[in-house]
Amino acid sequence: MQVTALNLHPVKSTAIRRVDSAYVGLAGLRGDREWMIVDDAGDMVSAREINQLFTIVADTPQTGGTADLTLSAPGTEPLEISFPYAGRLAPARLFTRPHTQVRYAGPAADRWLAGVLGRDDLHLVWCEDPLQRSLNPQFSRPEDHAVFQDGYPVTLASTTSAALLSDWAGKDLAVQRFRANVVIDGNEAFVEDTWTSVRIGDVPFRVAKAVDRCVMTTIDPVSLDRSKEPIATLAKHRRWDGKTWFAIHLIPDAEGEIHVGDEVTPA
Repeated sequence: MQVTALNLHPVKSTAIRRVDSAYVGLAGLRGDREWMIVDDAGDMVSAREINQLFTIVADTPQTGGTADLTLSAPGTEPLEISFPYAGRLAPARLFTRPHTQVRYAGPAADRWLAGVLGRDDLHLVWCEDPLQRSLNPQFSRPEDHAVFQDGYPVTLASTTSAALLSDWAGKDLAVQRFRANVVIDGNEAFVEDTWTSVRIGDVPFRVAKAVDRCVMTTIDPVSLDRSKEPIATLAKHRRWDGKTWFAIHLIPDAEGEIHVGDEVTPA
């Protein structure tokens, strides 16, 4: 097995940015989901609520950008943001988890988001200190942490598993719907379910758990149309504990660089 794609999402829920290599830090791939959008209450806003977030392209030096963060969208002038950020330090929250302190990017970013998304209650925030965020102790260690990923630092999906899912559904369900950081060409569909650890290139990872899938996967990443897939098909073939499952969460046990083409060795 080998890596066929590496994906970064510099701002949570924005467009997938494919890269040839990525640096794995203990909080995830460098440049992945280090930013997110929140509302006036400090609660995360994602493509679950605003599909158009998928149309925003966020670039950082890790994706070939020239500024610390560049935001682009159709019909709008790009916005560049550079360190140090002038915005205030204030609490924000992912889902129902405890609040963490984040750095707000400031009013220029707020105005840009309002112009693109049509809401004046949105704010761009940066994860200043990933160590603030602890993970579910059932599947992690006290020293594990993450930035703004849903649950764990890295996700891995298999094109072989996605192909079988598409066969079950009778239609193409692209692996991109699952927004995984690491995509591999598995030698057997859903073999990743059996792993407890895996090495990608020279970097070791623990498998935290399988990924329970949400309605975001039902949004076509290109057309933004919603449908019942892939949740409907997963519910027929991959449903247990009241949830549907596809891909796995990983926790890095060391830092290092990984590349498209790297060998993937489960343990």
